[in-house]
Amino acid sequence: MRGTVALLVVAACVGCGAVVAMAQAEDATATQPEAQKPDAPSGAARPAPAATIDAGTYAVRLRDLEQRINELKEQIFRSKARLSLLAETVLEGVVGGGQAVIVHENRMSDSYKLVRIVYALDGAPIFTKADEEGSLDEQKEFEVYNGSIVPGEHTLTVNLEYRGHGYGVFAYLKGYRFKVRSMYTFAVPEGRVSTVHVVGYEKGGPATPLEERPAVRYIERVERQARPEASGEGDR
Repeated sequence: MRGTVALLVVAACVGCGAVVAMAQAEDATATQPEAQKPDAPSGAARPAPAATIDAGTYAVRLRDLEQRINELKEQIFRSKARLSLLAETVLEGVVGGGQAVIVHENRMSDSYKLVRIVYALDGAPIFTKADEEGSLDEQKEFEVYNGSIVPGEHTLTVNLEYRGHGYGVFAYLKGYRFKVRSMYTFAVPEGRVSTVHVVGYEKGGPATPLEERPAVRYIERVERQARPEASGEGDR
């Protein structure tokens, strides 16, 4: 009887040892870390965080870029217009045939500041300038175009933009914009110079609404074309 009990105790101990061994093996397997990819070398460059740009700074940069692009476009348009007019003159065989001179005059009062001006001759831009600071408005008279042109009729298109300017009770004018668009047809006789003065002025009187005052009128003069050896202006 004692022998049987001893055998049962030994068997129980052996079973307990096996159970303990299996439990330890399972714990070792559970706690064993999974294989991981090797980390990148400590000296390897990491991507720098994207730089943040303030919304105001971004807007200023965007406006500056748009202004530069517009200036380049305007230069290209003027160059193409001049080349087109020159090519047309050569093809027609009238190298000394006719000449056009276009002059802009600003006779607006101080209530209007000229901030943008666009001229086109026969649909091709020949002069474009914009300036919000006021230097454009300070030029009361300047030449827009002076060059050879095919004799005949030509169409001049003028676009002017003014910014309201006032103080005191007229301070509200600063928020106003006034745009004027006008077209004019003039003739260039062969062997002569046609000079067109484009005058920006205020029409009406004190009772005329401010938005109806800006206007354009034209003064045309035809002169005899000066010979290459002659100096000064041609005879009237």
